[in-house]
Amino acid sequence: MPKAVLYSPSQVQELLSTGKVVLIDVRDRKDFEAGHLPGAVNMPDIFTYLAETTPEGLKTLQDTFASLFSDYGLDGQKTAIVYEDALHTRYGGSCRGYWILRYLGYPKVGILDGGMSAWKQAGGELTTQVAQPVRTAFPLDIRPELMATYKDVLDALDDPTVRLLDNRDRVEWLAESSSPYGVDFAPRKGRIPGAVWIEWYDFMKVTDGQAAFRSRKEIVELAASRGLKPEDDIIIYCFKGARAANTYVALSEAGFSRLRIYMGSWNEWSRKSDLPIEDGIPKAAAPLPGRGAR
Repeated sequence: MPKAVLYSPSQVQELLSTGKVVLIDVRDRKDFEAGHLPGAVNMPDIFTYLAETTPEGLKTLQDTFASLFSDYGLDGQKTAIVYEDALHTRYGGSCRGYWILRYLGYPKVGILDGGMSAWKQAGGELTTQVAQPVRTAFPLDIRPELMATYKDVLDALDDPTVRLLDNRDRVEWLAESSSPYGVDFAPRKGRIPGAVWIEWYDFMKVTDGQAAFRSRKEIVELAASRGLKPEDDIIIYCFKGARAANTYVALSEAGFSRLRIYMGSWNEWSRKSDLPIEDGIPKAAAPLPGRGAR
């Protein structure tokens, strides 16, 4: 991980004063138009895009986002700072933007710590003016070691050295719902066999409505309760890779160094009828909340 990942509002304000930053707002357009950080651009695609991890799907993902980031002037010299409402309110959207930029090889990228909520609490200015960035050439340099494909996950089912971490909401883990978009949005409900579960919210603490990642010690202890160690080879999945990206940042900040995101996640896995799933009561999972897990 680059040293700087989470940028405080004051650090973002300092970057703004240099003119060498692109602020990327991942919220819906209507929310963006109601008020955003000065100079920010709006890219809800970061949150809404549903990826496939076939070779063709990865190529489409790469081309799509390289073009979008080119439109917004990311030339490799400017720092990209991604933000959302708050770290716990939009299913990890800002972290997903951060991870996508890292996967595409962008050299300077961070996240506004606490999102727009923290910015406003710090007295930061909002505007409704829309920036007009100059298109540039995005420096694409794919980092395949950050990505797990559905085939990687399938291979991991027979490889005890690879750990699978499911960080979806409880109702998804228990096969009561297929997705955050609706109970039956995806064709199958359940889990990838052998995965352990830590709900993505558990990596954060909320104080006075403001979410922040837990301390390194707390995160290491939480992971250890599921048998995960900082040196483990871990593949994280959720429904589409947003909550997984939030967890990726939390674990990375806590010293976990061998992390991949299965970007297709449950949306892709559930639609491939030949891929195995587990439903019903978890067979090899950590205890549920209220039964000794917390």
